Amino acid sequence: MNEVKVGEIRIGKGNPLVLIAGPCVIESEANALEVAKEMKKICSNLKISYIFKASYEKDNRGSEKSYTGPGLREGLRILDKVKREVGIPVLSDIHRMQDVDSAKEVLDILQIPAFLCQQTSLLLKVGGAGKVVNIKKGQFVAPENMAGAVKKIYSTGNRQVLLTERGTCFGYNKLISDFCSIPIMQDIGCPVIFDATHVIRNYGIPSEDPRGGSPQYVPHLCRAAVAAGCNGLFLETHPKPSQALCDASSMIPLGEMENLLRQTNAIHDMMRTWGVV
Repeated sequence: MNEVKVGEIRIGKGNPLVLIAGPCVIESEANALEVAKEMKKICSNLKISYIFKASYEKDNRGSEKSYTGPGLREGLRILDKVKREVGIPVLSDIHRMQDVDSAKEVLDILQIPAFLCQQTSLLLKVGGAGKVVNIKKGQFVAPENMAGAVKKIYSTGNRQVLLTERGTCFGYNKLISDFCSIPIMQDIGCPVIFDATHVIRNYGIPSEDPRGGSPQYVPHLCRAAVAAGCNGLFLETHPKPSQALCDASSMIPLGEMENLLRQTNAIHDMMRTWGVV
């Protein structure tokens, strides 16, 4: 497995648990800074490596009327402020090739959304940016077939690639977690991150509808994924999820994150002692 480096953070076998966390989409500068500062404090106390995430644009919303974010320019300005003021790496989704040149000047990790994980032109452009790339596994892709997406990034000379497991389609509107996908994708050569807050979305129901997600299962999935050997977790969190502008029914309340991370970090430390991760 290749070790991926994000500044001083090392991701891969033998390294501490890494957390990628933040609100689904950038709502405001104040909200982004609040979440980033609180999560940095929690992770520092638990000795977890922390990367802030928030989308400057969510281009795959269920309705054209849904909030999609502040856009590239304002979103990158806010992410740059989070990065400099809080002192942490930042990640955001890239939906378009024309965004890459601006995004790479701010972002430490460029993320390929799940629905675009086979978009060759986008993968090659992002790979050529020379930054760490996080590819989210499409719900429609077998874990072993993510090797194709990884090879596209590698072809640019960039071998700093993470893969994120976020569930597989099971019938209509439901995702399931196949924990075998974690070692399968690690065998491709990449550290694997587990995204628990998208697995529990009930697709087809608006995310602001309480029926649109089952966040009570996130702790169970996180503990299982860490026990299965994942190298990090991807979690969306918000001070008041019910008031969030995106994925309101699936994000974890900010006040519950410390207890969840304390549990998962203890499991990860045990797995490292055994030489499993």
